[in-house]
Amino acid sequence: METILEQLFRTIQEICPAERGVSMQKHTTFKIGGQADILAMPDSEAALCALLTVCKEVPHLIIGNGSNLLVGDGGIRGVVIKIGNRMGAISVKGEEIHVAAGATLAATAAAALEAGLGGMAFAAGIPGTVGGAILMNAGAYGGEMADIVTEVSYIDTAGKLCRTRDAGFSYRHSKFQENDAVITGATLQLHHADRETIRNEMEVLAEKRRTKQPLTKPSAGSAFKRPVGGYAAQMIDEAGLRGKRIGDAAVSEKHAGFIVNLGGATAAEVRQLMSLVQETVQKTHGIWLEPEIRFVGEFT
Repeated sequence: METILEQLFRTIQEICPAERGVSMQKHTTFKIGGQADILAMPDSEAALCALLTVCKEVPHLIIGNGSNLLVGDGGIRGVVIKIGNRMGAISVKGEEIHVAAGATLAATAAAALEAGLGGMAFAAGIPGTVGGAILMNAGAYGGEMADIVTEVSYIDTAGKLCRTRDAGFSYRHSKFQENDAVITGATLQLHHADRETIRNEMEVLAEKRRTKQPLTKPSAGSAFKRPVGGYAAQMIDEAGLRGKRIGDAAVSEKHAGFIVNLGGATAAEVRQLMSLVQETVQKTHGIWLEPEIRFVGEFT
């Protein structure tokens, strides 16, 4: 007798490529996490619409590059829908870039450079997709997605493809965090600029990242949001936590705002370390740090 999960998997395979029992270590930059029951990889808005309809009554999670996720060691029940390079088309028209949600920020920034468009050098080194970056209003070095996104396309809860010019952006936030709409693409407004000037800016920012961030170790980027009136990394450092380790999870020696996987870290170790950081900074600075990393799946 075919199980419900097997039936669902067979139905999903008729819509798009899919796999069963996939380790989420392969689909997150943290390289941590248990297995997902089903991983589906749509290659068009039509496939994504069909997939969301099939999964309407089933637990499901939308991910991009998995660059700000900590997946529980127990894995993820139901369906993980990965909007990746299969939905990564990029086109340039004048000073606008029309980009699908699965395109990486690095690829989009490279396309902007090639077209002589300035305004998104800040995003070139952020290891995420456009969809995820819009969801979280990702930013770095004084720039953020809110500065360049003029329109977002998405699928609403009724399965209808919609567009909006109001993404409700604020610090590391968009209105898409508050509903079940799924971002499918966006229009970015940039400006003509000298290619060498853009390239130089990108190289300067890339060098800053190499110098200051632990890029050689798996992480999910900044572990905590910037608190009002200060910087999380500075507070963590002043609390004496630089290099603090639980198992293979560690506060980075290079940048105290990052928690890194030293090779075999579990999600439980990362969460335990993050809790220790929060409690210690609360005692030393009177501030409770809010996680920037999203926790998903089953934690044991």
